[in-house]
Parts: sequence; structure tokens; C-alpha cells
Amino acid sequence: MHKSKNIVLATLNAKYIHAAFGLRYLKANLHEHEEYCRIQEFTVDVRAEDAVEQLLELQPSIIGFGVYIWNVEQTEKIVGLLKTVAPDIVIVLGGPEVSYEQEDQVIVKLADYTISGWGETSFYSLVCGILDAKADKEASPKLISGKQEKLDEIRMPYYLYDQEDLMKRVLYVEASRGCPYKCEFCLSSLDKTAWSFDIEQFLTEMAKLYARGARQFKFVDRTFNLKIDSSIRILEFFLERLDEDLFLHFEVIPDHLPDRLKNVIQKFPAASLQFEIGIQTFDTEVQKNISRRQNNKKASDNLVWIRTHSQAHIHSDLIFGLPGETLGSFSKSFDRLYALGPHEIQLGILKRLRGSPIVRHTEPFSLSFSKVPPYSIVATDRITFETLQRVNRFARFWDLIGNSGRFSNSLPLILDNKPFERFLLLSDAIYEYLGRTHKIALIKLFNAICELAPNCLNIAEDRLVAALTADLASSGLKSLPTFLSTSHSVTKKITGNRKRQLRHIETAP
Repeated sequence: MHKSKNIVLATLNAKYIHAAFGLRYLKANLHEHEEYCRIQEFTVDVRAEDAVEQLLELQPSIIGFGVYIWNVEQTEKIVGLLKTVAPDIVIVLGGPEVSYEQEDQVIVKLADYTISGWGETSFYSLVCGILDAKADKEASPKLISGKQEKLDEIRMPYYLYDQEDLMKRVLYVEASRGCPYKCEFCLSSLDKTAWSFDIEQFLTEMAKLYARGARQFKFVDRTFNLKIDSSIRILEFFLERLDEDLFLHFEVIPDHLPDRLKNVIQKFPAASLQFEIGIQTFDTEVQKNISRRQNNKKASDNLVWIRTHSQAHIHSDLIFGLPGETLGSFSKSFDRLYALGPHEIQLGILKRLRGSPIVRHTEPFSLSFSKVPPYSIVATDRITFETLQRVNRFARFWDLIGNSGRFSNSLPLILDNKPFERFLLLSDAIYEYLGRTHKIALIKLFNAICELAPNCLNIAEDRLVAALTADLASSGLKSLPTFLSTSHSVTKKITGNRKRQLRHIETAP
């Protein structure tokens, strides 16, 4: 018997507001060992020494780490230090980053056990063996293939969200797991299908969360609108509980939006519903290369319908660097998507997730990926490293200018009839002017646009100044950009949990 029964489940979240959903599942399914389990969440900027000190204070016998592409480097340092100062503590790893290609990972070699895939049952079995002194480290496999249980045999973890989680953090929920689609850049392409939780049991758990004060629900289902009956049932559940603070986030399939679902979507007020809609590319040849099934016309029509017939906030996605993509073809996808009117377009750079089938294109398309997380594409046979750098900067400045909702009056002048081409020119100019893409004060961004756009985009300065002045109304700036006289004043500031979405509503035509 180990000297302690204490179990710690730990991870490094990207931000404090993110709650570790997977760790809560593991704890909820520890059965008789749950009372000895503590969840310890850090953020990725934590010092390894500080994290180890806090973990050791809990006197654990076992520490399980959730490992992801964004935290693997920092987690490796923590695991390495733990094995130096407290080698008797059993370290167990899980999560997508360590579920594939394990043989070359230092963190896997440092740990005692690694569970790939589903962990609820396998982690419990491993804990039982360790704490009952039945696990022979020489005989037990270091690499464990997680057992996939039926969903009705897995205990839902929502009761483990505490009051601080409910008030201050994003609550992740799921009505289903898996995905039937085979898009090769995504790990969900390895799933055989999608599996649904019992809808009544799920909604009972949601009712408990709501009664405790939860108002922000982020569904992690890969295909929320795959089964329309379930989608409608969930939406109607929340409609019955609608108030001014409710916020729901769903990832939806863009080309599957039947009228029955549209009728329910229309009932939600502004800023209560957000759809993440992955377009990724409109290029049919690139879609074929990555095994992506998407009816582009239906997807386009549905985006227009959501934008014009509902008040849902649309967060759409494109990926740059896919096999067969060129700067020109991506420009066409961006322009087509922008014309459909989504509130936000997130530009992602292709990443080589461990285990994803995208690697089969490495030789045919000369795909080169960074060797360090997040393993971003750095060059292809059709895209140079320099071009990728430009689009990386485009993505960053687009988030600050195009997605933020702060520049709704000046953005149409900037983009005119060639959105991608013109914003790329502005992005190049801003980077040359400021020399960085991060830690840019909003007032400097206003000044940079006013200084650069008239020349690089041939915009009349008086029109641009008038548009930027109008944009200042909801900017929250306490001081004025240099292009304005002291007679101007800032009159309005948006606050609250949904302020980014609300900016788009406040400035809608």
C-alpha cells in the first residue's frame, strides 16, 4: 500500500477561464477513490517550480496530467522536476498530445504510465491497481490503450463544477462524442462515428447547472446539428430558461440546417447564441485532398440565412496551408466567406496534430511542419515560409481589427471590393510600422490605421478619419488618438461577459 491514497489530477489551461473538462470526467468516474482526488488547474505561464511545490503540498501518491498541444512543453518540465524531487509519485499521462506517436516523446518516457484515448475506465482501473499494490511496474504496460465504454456507463461530471467555475469560467458540456466526418487535419477523423448521451439524462444535468447559476454553456460536440431531433430538444430546453445572461456556443455543420432547426434558432435573441462554423476552405480540390465532404452552396446559403434571418453570432473558420492550397485559392475562400457576412472569421494555420491523417500528404505536397508545438505548417510545395509568415500576421491583425467589432465603420473602407488582398497589404504595412503583432495598445492600432491606410490602400484621408472617429464610440479608449483633436470625446463603452459579441450587435447596420 502506498503511503497516501491522495490522487491529483492536474493540467495547464491556456487561460484561467477555461475549466478542465476531461479531468472532471476522470474524477467523476473514480468511484470509491473519488473522495481522495483533487483537481489542480494551472495556466500555461506557471513556473515549473511553483507548480511542483503546489502539487507536493497535496501529498499525492498519484498525479495524472492532461496533456495537450498547447501545454506539452510546460507539462514536460513539471513532470521532469517531479521525477527528480519526488520519484516515488506515480505519474500518469493522458490527452490527445500523448495518445499518438508516443515513442519519440520525452514526456512519455519520463512518466510511469500513459493512457491513450478514452480514460474514464482505464484510469480508474490503473488507480485501483496502484493503490492496492497490485500493479507491478515491471509487468504492467507503460502504454495503456484506453477502453471506450458506452456513454450510459460513464458518470457525467457536471456536479464537479464549483461555484467559482459557474461564475467566472467557461463551462464545457457535451451531448455527444465523436464525429462521422473524416477531415484529415482533425483527430476526430479517427472516430468511426458519433455517439450521443442519453438526452433526458443530459438535460437533467443541464437543469441542475442552470439552477446553480450557470449561464454560459460551451458545447464541445464536434457536430451539434448532426441529429436534428436532439439539437431541437436541447435548444428548446434553453429557450424555456432564457434570460438576458444566457450564452450558448455550438459547433455546427455548415451544410445541414433543415427548416425545423431554423425555426427554433430564430427564437433566440441577440448575443445568446453563437455558432462556430468550420468552412476551412471553399476550394473543391483542396476539400478532396483532405477528405472533407461539404456542399459549398448549401453551406453558403445557410450562412446567409443565419446572418439575415436569425440573431445568432457567427464565428467561422478557415485554415491556411492545407495540401494543394495556394495564396490565390485561399484568397478566394476568404473573399467568398467574408461576402457571406459572418461576424468573425478565424484564420487558423494548419497544424500537424499527432495521429492525424494529414501526414499522408507530406511527400506529395512537400509539407514541412515545425518540430515544436503547435507543429504549425512552415512551407508547402505551393506556399513559401515567407508567405506563411505574412498570413500569420494577417490572422493576428485580422483578429484585432476585423473580428474585434471595434472597426465596423472603417473596415468596409479598408476592404472595399478585394478584402483579402487589401487587408494583406495593410497587415504588411502595420507590421513594418510597429515591428510586432502582439502587445499593441488599441490607441496605437487606431493611429497606425489612420497613418498607413490612405497611402497603401488609396483611401481618402477625410473619409477614413470620419470612420475611425465613429469607431471610437464603443472603443473604451480613455485617451484620444493623435489624429483627433481634443474636442472629440469617447461616449460609450461596452462591458459584460459577451462584450465581443455585443460589439457586433451594437454596430450592426
